[in-house]
Amino acid sequence: MKTTADILENARKRAKEMDLPYQGALLPAEAYQLFLDVAGAQLVDVRSQAELDWVGRIPGAIEIELLAYPSMQPNPDFLEQLSIQLDKASPVMFICRSGARSSHAAMIASQSGFADCYNVLEGFEGDKDGAGHRGKRSGWKVTGLPWQQS
Repeated sequence: MKTTADILENARKRAKEMDLPYQGALLPAEAYQLFLDVAGAQLVDVRSQAELDWVGRIPGAIEIELLAYPSMQPNPDFLEQLSIQLDKASPVMFICRSGARSSHAAMIASQSGFADCYNVLEGFEGDKDGAGHRGKRSGWKVTGLPWQQS
């Protein structure tokens, strides 16, 4: 098992290599370890309410839609909801289906004064397989991390 310092160093190194505008990029298992081990660490699931209801939830995650279903229009209250529910000084990890929306959420939060933002690479369902389906190759679920079916 990696130490918290190792995980954060690797996440920051990835962010630099990927030219990301926030602190770091985490693999799902790394994010889960930080969620458990770092006091005040926050995991924010930015998937739509429909995804949470139909695909599954992460116990203990804060749920704030970045894009609202079914129109997938930006949630106009996203930043306000973050500010109300989160501590700006504590580490915040963002997760979505594949890691794309959560990267955008980490960028928005970073630009809005959240000091320690991370994206969870692969997301909840991971990359598509050869048949175009998610949830088989990578991601939070495939890694075997805790989740609940709605």
